[in-house]
Amino acid sequence: MCRWFAYISTSEPCLLEDVLISPDHAIAKQVHDRYLPYLTHYEPDTTPEEMKLRNSPFNLDGIGVVWYTHARAAFGECEGPRPVTYKILRQPTTDPVFQSLCAGTTAHCVFAHIRAASGATAITHYNNHPFTFGRLSFMHNGSVAHFDEIKRALALELSDAAHARVKGTTDSEALAALFFTYLEQQRGPGVWEEAHPLEEMKACLEKAIRRVLELQRAAMAGVGKTPDASSLNIAITDGEQLLAIRFRNHEKEHPPSLYLSTRAGISLNRKFPGHPDREGADNGLRNLKAVEEHGDHVIVASEPTTFKKEDWKLIMKNQCIMVGRDMVVRHAPVEVPF
Repeated sequence: MCRWFAYISTSEPCLLEDVLISPDHAIAKQVHDRYLPYLTHYEPDTTPEEMKLRNSPFNLDGIGVVWYTHARAAFGECEGPRPVTYKILRQPTTDPVFQSLCAGTTAHCVFAHIRAASGATAITHYNNHPFTFGRLSFMHNGSVAHFDEIKRALALELSDAAHARVKGTTDSEALAALFFTYLEQQRGPGVWEEAHPLEEMKACLEKAIRRVLELQRAAMAGVGKTPDASSLNIAITDGEQLLAIRFRNHEKEHPPSLYLSTRAGISLNRKFPGHPDREGADNGLRNLKAVEEHGDHVIVASEPTTFKKEDWKLIMKNQCIMVGRDMVVRHAPVEVPF
């Protein structure tokens, strides 16, 4: 399965190098390794085989990064931040452009995703997450079951504008386009350039998931089978708010891992004490600020990017995390019956 990382703060920008490359377990280093604290403690019915299946360590099929800037707003072209995207088809630690961008870029909102291609899906730039629709960005870890059987029907559900934005061939981008179709139906054309209430985005995402499950049931009914479960760990942002879910429509099986932190950003910022890049190193750098000066922030990630277990919490199965501009974290169930 893929891995993803999301950072958001309205007051404390991060250096991309600090959150994506430098840490001991940064997402750029999660190509082969896994770190899954609490998983068997909170989910004791998770078997080692299921953990391995849902959290495969072979993420070799490219990385995508989206960060938000106010560059276009500064020229009067829009209000609020807009996404900038960089995608590659090689391991991130060997790409000099990726390393240079991360070393020289700060942002209040960052999405990063390393991909493990599923099935026969092509390994191309277009298939790398995150997917951007106007101001909004979407990324997914998991799989839409029976995608080959439902992708034609799913495509017919999309609005013309959403269908035109789909460039790749993945189940993830098709699901994203369905979500953006429902968001468009709420407000009309141009809606993707706007900010939306988190409750509205949650409702549209749940509607998209329900429709996918309906299409799966219809497709499998035709051959007399019960559909397999889908794993849908999804993050969506407009650069100032964050919505994330950890979902699998099965009574016993669990989705891939997903963690939350409101403290790890302090360790992941070189201005503050405890950054993994300087632990025990005499590199001449000095902390510029005290811990209590760090602004409110939220990180949601497939795996903790530091080994400070106490800074991370496992997000429960079929739960939604909503983070508003006030950086308050709200939890709610994913309201999709199965």
